[in-house]
Amino acid sequence: MPLAHTSLSRPGPHPAAAARALTKDHDIGGHRVTALDRVSLDIHRGHFTAIMGPSGSGKSTLMHCLAGLDSPSSGAAWIGEVNLTELPDRKLTLMRRDRIGFIFQAFHLLPTLTVLENITLPMALAGKRPDQQWLTEVTTTLGLRDRLAHRPPQLSGGQQQRVACARALLNQPEIIFADEPTGNLDSRAGAEVLRLLQESVRQLGQTIVMVTHDPVAASCADRVVFLADGRIVDELQQPTADRVLDRMRLFDVTGNA
Repeated sequence: MPLAHTSLSRPGPHPAAAARALTKDHDIGGHRVTALDRVSLDIHRGHFTAIMGPSGSGKSTLMHCLAGLDSPSSGAAWIGEVNLTELPDRKLTLMRRDRIGFIFQAFHLLPTLTVLENITLPMALAGKRPDQQWLTEVTTTLGLRDRLAHRPPQLSGGQQQRVACARALLNQPEIIFADEPTGNLDSRAGAEVLRLLQESVRQLGQTIVMVTHDPVAASCADRVVFLADGRIVDELQQPTADRVLDRMRLFDVTGNA
């Protein structure tokens, strides 16, 4: 069952990320719609966590608040020991740049740059030089060593997503947030990307939070957190695709689990 934290105080010992009574309201046509309803959650370091739920359940909103891409209406979101909701805009931007990695469904690669330039672009914009040994390890692990001079249009969808993974890993962030990272891929390419995400957790000690609607993708995680109507309603440890699918079927039967 979900954690029952109500305090907004600093979580400890520090998880990789945490939500404390996180609430997000939207004003739609003069009506208040609650996307997140006092959600409290710890994201464990060195683990792969999947977030699932029906459309409109709040899963993407939760990820965006945890990643500092959106501001909650109330409550707090933490990365390590830092309360994101208390940071001014510039420090929040630096936090996202220096300590958080992102992988998106649409890849967000620049077509005029080479694979190597796309991978190193965030560090270049920050005025940093990548660690060459780490760059070699990441690109070798992701099978990109012979693609560094290519440009994104010359790559398959799976290869482009591997480039996005390498870009997220290069800065050695504390945590990576992946928003439907296999959504635009065929089953084979999607399986390849999921395997790479698993390897980054198991071999590199990375922490990953992934929003997905796919039970097979979720089964690659160490833990699946289920949302419905903006609240955490359940979680599975060491999930299988069948167990995830069975849990998701309850949403179809009851409407809100």
